[in-house]
Amino acid sequence: MKQTIPMRDGYGKALLELCARGEQIMVLDADVAKSTRTVWVREQFPERFLDMGISEQDMVGTAAGLALSGVTPFVSTYGVFLAGRAWDQIRTTVCYNNLGVKLAGAHAGISVGPDGATHQALEDLALMRVLPNMTVLAPCDAEETRKATLAMAKLPGPCFIRFGREAVPVITEEDTPFEIGRARLCRSGGDVTVFACGAMVYEALQAAESLDGDGISVRVYDLHTVKPLDEEAILAAAEETGCLVTAEEHQEAGGMGSAVAELLAKKAPVPLETVAVRDSFGQSGQPGELMERYGLDRNGITAAVRRALARKG
Repeated sequence: MKQTIPMRDGYGKALLELCARGEQIMVLDADVAKSTRTVWVREQFPERFLDMGISEQDMVGTAAGLALSGVTPFVSTYGVFLAGRAWDQIRTTVCYNNLGVKLAGAHAGISVGPDGATHQALEDLALMRVLPNMTVLAPCDAEETRKATLAMAKLPGPCFIRFGREAVPVITEEDTPFEIGRARLCRSGGDVTVFACGAMVYEALQAAESLDGDGISVRVYDLHTVKPLDEEAILAAAEETGCLVTAEEHQEAGGMGSAVAELLAKKAPVPLETVAVRDSFGQSGQPGELMERYGLDRNGITAAVRRALARKG
């Protein structure tokens, strides 16, 4: 049985690694340090930590100033508040000036659970990927979150990473390759390809395994970089398997699936089915119940695979 760890643990561990190395970083948090795991930095490297209070817009502006002074700032809070409340500051102060501010949106997706719709970031990928100069990451587990955080520290310009609150199975290892902009092949298959991000990668692998019993061969990719897309992997999958499925814990409109659809419409118009929240707010409930309620699980992916294959003919 796979170990389950919250992805935010990987974020906190990476920040500690960066501080221990003596990297010129500063960690900013909006009064949710225990939730984002930046409390670990506050406890071990207090000189590298700033609690900005519940002031997301001011936090982003402060981070921009730090970036101009040669420091790499990591801005940490709930994704729904970071991407929503501070969008103007992210757009005009950070992205317009192409500053090296690293934005971490915690508690992303519907699996936040009982906190309900106000705290469930289902629009953040859309809001971030539309911005020029922005890199957008959605890792699949705690270990990949750690690697993604370390990688974004080296990346010039602004970057946004999203991760959920709930513990999810760890499906990567320390030596599993990670490269921004390169989708990771998790499973080979010849009939259909599933591109998933975040916690949906594990669900996609479970769906693929169950479909094996019906003689359906499913290729699965971890599309941890939503922007820039790995166009080469997506177009190769379209040519070789003839139909695609995308799976994300996000609104259908504007998210990872939309990015894939835009590419396919231009260069490889094959059948595409999407697994995502369909123009709806979330609600309060247990994480697993909500994922099932909104079709964000292996059953939802299995059904989408069958629809894609039916269209493929």
